[in-house]
Amino acid sequence: MEMTGTRTIAAPREAVWAALNDPEVLRACIPGCEELTGSAEDGFEATVKQKVGPVKATFKGAVTVSDANPPESYRIAGEGKGGVAGFAKGGADVALREVPEGTELSYAVDAKVGGKIAQLGSRLVDSFAAKMADQFFERFEARVEGDLAETGGQDPVT
Repeated sequence: MEMTGTRTIAAPREAVWAALNDPEVLRACIPGCEELTGSAEDGFEATVKQKVGPVKATFKGAVTVSDANPPESYRIAGEGKGGVAGFAKGGADVALREVPEGTELSYAVDAKVGGKIAQLGSRLVDSFAAKMADQFFERFEARVEGDLAETGGQDPVT
């Protein structure tokens, strides 16, 4: 499965970059994320609980960041195992570009699933993945813009 998208975030590129590498921000934005520890440099460990159609699972896995070019782009990849429900693995190429409205975030995702989840059919899995991506980026945009508003327009990370 592959999907692409863009979001315009009303924040400086450096603030968006910092948030993309902050485990607390990521934990708050990933739907179903119960735990996220680690760092962009050393990798993250995550626990995510999700329901895909009739299949409920708790996925435990690792996420790594590679090809980092701060504050412009990186690749984030992960793999999670959900026991009998199956597995999910994939990655995303993320790029940040300055635009008059703030920062344009573009992404290209590639993902694979196996086990019971894969048996649900590609239409359901693709729909679920698109919904998850939309939820993540809506939460991420709201979080970054909200953090910036709370600090009076100053980058809260620096």
